[in-house]
Amino acid sequence: NMEDYIKSGEICKKAREFGVTLLKENARFIDIAEKIEAKIKELGGEPAFPVDVGVDHLAAHDSPRYNDDRILKKGDVVKLDLGVHVNGAVTDTAVTVEISTSNYKNLIECSEKALQDALSIVKPGIEVREIGRIIKETIEKKGFLPIINLSGHKLDIYEVHASPSIPNFDNGDNTKLVEGEVIAIEPFVTDGLGKVIEGKPSGIFSLINAKNVRDNNARKILDYIIKKYKTLPFSERWLINEFGLRVKFALLSLEREGIIKQYKILPEKNKGQVAQAERTIIIGKGIIN
Repeated sequence: NMEDYIKSGEICKKAREFGVTLLKENARFIDIAEKIEAKIKELGGEPAFPVDVGVDHLAAHDSPRYNDDRILKKGDVVKLDLGVHVNGAVTDTAVTVEISTSNYKNLIECSEKALQDALSIVKPGIEVREIGRIIKETIEKKGFLPIINLSGHKLDIYEVHASPSIPNFDNGDNTKLVEGEVIAIEPFVTDGLGKVIEGKPSGIFSLINAKNVRDNNARKILDYIIKKYKTLPFSERWLINEFGLRVKFALLSLEREGIIKQYKILPEKNKGQVAQAERTIIIGKGIIN
């Protein structure tokens, strides 16, 4: 439903702008995430995934844990990545902010420029490889590298990463974008090697294979996950707020049984600095967040 996407996009934009005002020295990661998630709900949406606060070389999937005591420090390069859904219509956005310094101004501006250049060529019938080619050209002109194993993506109902992916280089994929498709474009720029690897577990999960579980507690939590999040990513922190610490054991057993999967935090392979910029666009209609 287009109206749901438009509303989701408006909430997403407001939540990003609000989020940027929270990115200050000594701000707690957990407060940033929880205030943004609360703002999304207050505006009439739901988080499409846990708010990510990725600092420096940690490119993606770093959402604060329930007992997170990290704070932002001077010089941190913070990637704020958030998503919203309205009745399952997902929109996704990200911005990079450097805390109290401007050592990485060029890197951050490069991610924004690559995004703008990509958005400017998007129209019905464009091949996704073309978008990737423009992103890579813009980034390399500025002396940086795109992260080639992270990409933008189509957004669908209760689905953050639908097909096709929108690459950050020309990957040879000649899939054409169609009018009315909802697409997130997100260049990741680094002064490192241009690749992410899998790091520590993130405390972010999603449902992959709903099936029967014997344990009462785990079943109750699984039922809640199915009803509340469907196939969207969710945070252990959210469930602990709802059910208390007994959630931890239930998640462990659901993960062991292959019912849910846990995402890994994704650091840049060479610990290079990373900037990210992201917007959602409806093909043929324009940017919505």
